[in-house]
Amino acid sequence: MPPEEELYDLAELYKVFGDSTRIRILFVLFEAEVCVCDLAAALNMTQSAISHQLRILKQNKLVKNRREGKSMFYSLADEHVRTIINQGLEHLQED
Repeated sequence: MPPEEELYDLAELYKVFGDSTRIRILFVLFEAEVCVCDLAAALNMTQSAISHQLRILKQNKLVKNRREGKSMFYSLADEHVRTIINQGLEHLQED
């Protein structure tokens, strides 16, 4: 069994996936790198609400960002994020 600290960190990671807004953001990022304003428009939310969720996703190393001028662009941190979501969906779709 992994050390207690790793188990705690794993549980904390899965808590991040417990919010449908964050899942929706990740699905948008599956398609392309996107700025906060485009995410807000795509999800019909305020930029402030999107930024709050992105901060949580970034703290948990699920998204990364890059600055271009005054704009910040976000993308999935790596393919593990896509795999986690896809495996969850596959599990839900099983008979």
